[in-house]
Amino acid sequence: MKNKKKILITIISVILVLALIGGGTYLYVMRYAFDKNDTEEFYRQNIAAVGYENTVETAYPQTDLYDIIDEHFRSELPEGKTEKKAIIIGYDGCRADILAVKSEDNSAVSTLLNDGASINLAYCGGVNYPEINTQDTSTAPGWCSILTGQWADVHGVTANYIPKSMDAKTLMTTLTEEGIIDSAAFITKWAGHFSKKDATYLPEVEYCGDHGLHVSFNKCDNDEASHKAVLEEIADEACSDFIFVIYEPTDSVGHGKGFTFNNPEYKEAYLRADAYGYEAIEAIKARETYETEDWLIIITSDHGGKGTGHGKESIQERMTFVVMNKEWN
Repeated sequence: MKNKKKILITIISVILVLALIGGGTYLYVMRYAFDKNDTEEFYRQNIAAVGYENTVETAYPQTDLYDIIDEHFRSELPEGKTEKKAIIIGYDGCRADILAVKSEDNSAVSTLLNDGASINLAYCGGVNYPEINTQDTSTAPGWCSILTGQWADVHGVTANYIPKSMDAKTLMTTLTEEGIIDSAAFITKWAGHFSKKDATYLPEVEYCGDHGLHVSFNKCDNDEASHKAVLEEIADEACSDFIFVIYEPTDSVGHGKGFTFNNPEYKEAYLRADAYGYEAIEAIKARETYETEDWLIIITSDHGGKGTGHGKESIQERMTFVVMNKEWN
């Protein structure tokens, strides 16, 4: 009986120790998931440190990027240039205040800013903060609003896993269909874009296939594979005229451990994405035909985040950013 009692006590003790270790590990991993210091005041202070050219109140709608890209391709070529090109380098789930983390080495943002780029705040969600958003501040609605130039009342994507309406075609399809560009490429790792049932762009994939349009939709296994695909695309002599790539380190870390400026791993994730962007820009500059190409380069985000999520109406989720190698007209 005594031996059985000792065994029982030992088992209970082991369970308690494992529970304590597990609980401690969970609390350590999630210590930034419920960051009480991530207030609106704190967020605005970080925004001010970035040096944006506008304010939260004067932020541009992310849908305006459609018109900027469209105008780029339809405008006259500058003297000495023979071809138009454009790339959107997307940092999924990247908060606008995280750009206060400065890095001069291997940084796409710093590279563009050092070359005179503009840097502005934009907003997702259909309306600017503090109004209640009309569509989720999430991945599918955000990127779809950029690519169609419309909010969800037109493109139909109010949340993730809703196929878009063909009443609002993406700029990739429209420009290719009109013969303004020869080809476009969409590169991402998230299956929710065009690789799962009810994915956002399935109607567009089918439309491009049915009409023989040179718009490629490339689903990659991870960010490294997406980056490799982008570099290969850029290195190709006949690379697509319009490239849209999404890197997801910030979104992945945010969901796992917290979207907050106070989370060092979230900062590291931003720097990792920004290093990918840097290598993409350097690959563009290394093209043999670069000097005769008129490139529009845009770095932006689909949404921000708060806690371990996004989709709602907070300023942290609503604000995005645009770094661009031209002025915002």
